[in-house]
Amino acid sequence: MINTSNNPKTLCVHAGEMHDSSGAVVNPIYETSTFRFRDVQHGADLFAGKQAGYIYTRMLNPTVKGLEDCVAALEGGTHGLATGSGMAATHTTVASLCSAGDHVICSAAVYGPTSTLLTTLMSKFGVVPSIVDTSDLAAVESAFRPNTRLLFVETPGNPTLVISDIAALAEIAHHHGAVLAVDNTFSSPILQQPLSLGADVVVHSLTKFLNGHADVVGGMVVVKDEERYKSFRQVLNHLGGVLPPFEAFLVHRGVKTLALRMQRHCENGRKVATFLEAHPKVEWVRYPGLPSHPQYEVARKQMKGPGGMVSFGLKGGVEAGVKLMNSTRLCALAVSLGGVETLIQHPASMTHAGMSREIREAAGITDGLVRISVGIEDVDDIIADLEQGLTAA
Repeated sequence: MINTSNNPKTLCVHAGEMHDSSGAVVNPIYETSTFRFRDVQHGADLFAGKQAGYIYTRMLNPTVKGLEDCVAALEGGTHGLATGSGMAATHTTVASLCSAGDHVICSAAVYGPTSTLLTTLMSKFGVVPSIVDTSDLAAVESAFRPNTRLLFVETPGNPTLVISDIAALAEIAHHHGAVLAVDNTFSSPILQQPLSLGADVVVHSLTKFLNGHADVVGGMVVVKDEERYKSFRQVLNHLGGVLPPFEAFLVHRGVKTLALRMQRHCENGRKVATFLEAHPKVEWVRYPGLPSHPQYEVARKQMKGPGGMVSFGLKGGVEAGVKLMNSTRLCALAVSLGGVETLIQHPASMTHAGMSREIREAAGITDGLVRISVGIEDVDDIIADLEQGLTAA
């Protein structure tokens, strides 16, 4: 990258640029499965790691590497690893760091399949999980064991928007010789940079805010040291869950407007949350930008903005929430988040249905919880849609 600015707004546009011999302003799509060697020795040197270069797209691809370098720069890391989904990024992280007999502590309020991955699939291979409220530092401290290898935190937590203190958790994890990995999907690196707060690994679902257009599924792992990158890359190559070049191109294009989009997500999210909190039919609201949020001060300390995710419950309970979600017109009833469009959904029966009721309720994911991913539409239109939906409820 020729540009040397570390300003996130500039990095969004220029980080990961190739400046190859074609002179293309936008990185080309290297839609190829394999790469030609100059001669036998060149191929042998590439496989032996004596030269840098490209061999096979599952191992590395120029278009994908451009995106990896871009997100790594935004997160303040040294390397990124693009994966075929956010869950592939989480799986790569756990598989890279943990062996049979290792213990993992995971946030209670976390993307449903993350919890399910640890409690079902990884436990089959001898990795022992503990699900803990990571906003409670004392609970985290007491959960550590001599064999704890990884503390996996999602903050803000999905879908309750609970905030965990990254710097404090990094200190606890490192005191016990463990690695801190943070799922930064809800914030994006524009609003939060976990590595600068002491985390060792950052995970993203590229599907969400980084891509921003609800048309790609992908994931990213960012690390801040060379040795960890090499071990993660080896695991990813063997698991095979890599991001294809065309999808990498689309995400990289989406990142160019990330700073602008996050500004609008924050503006709209704050107004929607304020509207909901004042509405007579709404029982409670969780939004990091509201003083009523239990971890409001922690959010102010470690986040540059409150984001576009809002969770709330209605006084009429589950039935009222169902009527609301069935009545919205602009707000699409759909899972996922972080796109330009506003989405509304019911976590207990949708994104977090795979979690046991016991784990779900312990995390505060009640049957009455409604989650909104506030888009970038005119905020008055979003609020008007919610108003008519609440009237129907």
